[in-house]
Amino acid sequence: MSRPQLLSAHVGHWTGSGTGVTVILPPPGTVGSGEVRGGAPATRDFALLEPGRLVEQVDAVVLSGGSAFGLAAVDGVMGLLRERGQGFPTPFGPVPIVVGMSIFDESVATGPPGPGSGREAALAALTGQPLRSGTAGAGAGARTGRWRTEPSPGGLGVATGRAGPAAVAAVAVVNAWGDVLDETGRPVFGGLPVTDPAVQLGLQNTTIAVLLTDAKLSKLDCHLLAQSGHTGFARALHPAHSRYDGDAVVALATGEADGADLDLLRATATEVMAAAIRNAVIRPA
Repeated sequence: MSRPQLLSAHVGHWTGSGTGVTVILPPPGTVGSGEVRGGAPATRDFALLEPGRLVEQVDAVVLSGGSAFGLAAVDGVMGLLRERGQGFPTPFGPVPIVVGMSIFDESVATGPPGPGSGREAALAALTGQPLRSGTAGAGAGARTGRWRTEPSPGGLGVATGRAGPAAVAAVAVVNAWGDVLDETGRPVFGGLPVTDPAVQLGLQNTTIAVLLTDAKLSKLDCHLLAQSGHTGFARALHPAHSRYDGDAVVALATGEADGADLDLLRATATEVMAAAIRNAVIRPA
């Protein structure tokens, strides 16, 4: 297998016309949890991430365009992982634990990602293709600021940080109803903050994200880490977690680093998530 693209995880894209898929393949034994705070989520098998559920380990996370239709990309990833013998053991063979999250983009009308797209993104991860940000993978059709008359750019952003002995990384696909905010709290696009939105309704939104750390954490710890990811949403998006957004965060802990302080880790995760959201729309010069 090729060298991982993000901490110890393999990450790959399939990019189509105005849509795409991003697959995150953590190493075996990765513990995961998550939380949804937006009012209109498009997710698959997210209930498995609740702290009280049986399954603790996650084999893959699939981020996609195409809203609920795009969740079909998970099937391609599950098939590939089953061929590789990965998954929750059962008497009839392994069942890969793959969580899906989707944003709403134009492919809902033109042709959303399917199983083949998911498989291609997973293969791209395994073959070590470079990890791109911006309008790549699941960020290809993303837009922000839909509460204004003219939407602004969206995309996929990545950021990393450290909390003592542990590293933290975030991958965010930003397709928000509101604005992305810079570090001073001002909108990156669109001028002054909106007090009377030009567009009152929005049904084409969602920010979805994955936090990845090499810390050794329990499933409950990962749930708390995901909550801190949502705090990062509130730092970098205004408004966040609206009724029109399906905002969701998955937190994964690969377990290579011992001794990380959970609260320091959560504080770092908040900052890293906010940075990833900004990096999705602020392109390098």
